[in-house]
Amino acid sequence: MSREEQKQNGCPTVLVTGGARRLGATIVRHFSKAGFHVLIHCNRSTEAAHALASSLPSADVVSADLSRLETIDRFVADLAVRAPGWNVLVNSAAIFEPDLADALDPDIFWRSNAINAASPSLLSQAFLRHTTTGSQRCVINLIDQKIANTNPDFFSYTMSKHALFAATRMMAMHFARSSDRIYGLCPGAMLPSHDQHDAEHERSGRMNLLQRLTSLDELAQAAVFLAKGHAASGTTLFVDSGQHLLTQDRDVLYLAREGGGGR
Repeated sequence: MSREEQKQNGCPTVLVTGGARRLGATIVRHFSKAGFHVLIHCNRSTEAAHALASSLPSADVVSADLSRLETIDRFVADLAVRAPGWNVLVNSAAIFEPDLADALDPDIFWRSNAINAASPSLLSQAFLRHTTTGSQRCVINLIDQKIANTNPDFFSYTMSKHALFAATRMMAMHFARSSDRIYGLCPGAMLPSHDQHDAEHERSGRMNLLQRLTSLDELAQAAVFLAKGHAASGTTLFVDSGQHLLTQDRDVLYLAREGGGGR
């Protein structure tokens, strides 16, 4: 089915923020396979976003700087008009920058909380305010297994993910009487992060109960499952091979370098 045929036939539409690369791109591909028209959000990764869109049967690229919080409502309102079938929002975009519990970096703090907590909250609220699909709508917020297995590393990042987890639960409570669903989805260590090289990730990615690498496909499949609305609103799923059930006193990035682990 062509892109225009899918649009005309009213196929469901999903917006994936940060959808051009890494985990976001995998989520995009899985929603496409599930029959969705995919809106691939990007900020700087325009070339990658267009390359991905051109490889899919039905996809468009949308650009926005999510750190400019004052522009989000207009961005969503305009997109709701352009994409009348839009019924799923996946908030995947995030930044991951290091600071410490004894050395909070104010710039990192504000960037982390703007992009990782405030922007997905504002996007979700605007999505539920402006879209009129006439069917159940779904918000999926990508959080982090750190909300259950917290450590002091990446201090501002971790605070921002705790804030997004709280926002997810509060929005689910607020919209409890509607047919809409708001979910959390928590990945573990799935990709090399920050300044890791592949060999370090091979070790850190196995620091979980199953001692296995969790694939990006597993998380993307969980996102599609949640989008179908089978789970109760407010549900948070962990896709991390049990990492959140451990107690790790440092980020696995550093544990891998130091030869540590978790219990």
